[in-house]
Amino acid sequence: MKTKTLCFALLLMLFVVPVAAFATTATGGGGLPWEAPLETFKNSITGPVALSVAVLAIGVAGAMLIFGGEINNFARMAVYIVLVAGLLVSANNVFATLYGTGAVVPSSATTQTIPARL
Repeated sequence: MKTKTLCFALLLMLFVVPVAAFATTATGGGGLPWEAPLETFKNSITGPVALSVAVLAIGVAGAMLIFGGEINNFARMAVYIVLVAGLLVSANNVFATLYGTGAVVPSSATTQTIPARL
């Protein structure tokens, strides 16, 4: 009896959870309060100003590592952190330029109706 109840509950969850997920996706979902600030932050760290700062940081960090002379481990780790952050920001922009930002669905595709077959 317990096994039947468990199987029924799992089967019910298999059908109910995806329907609820599609329902929130179809209606646009609930706008969470932190989505707008995070979107603004994402746009700030992936824009052209961020790319310029990242290239400058990579150049300065590379020069520090090459011509820095005797620097202690703390300063070297700080330079590595700046170098990696600059590489991450610039890599994001390079990949977006090379491969695009994703698939684009034209607006006519969303309003197109499929004729019914009789």
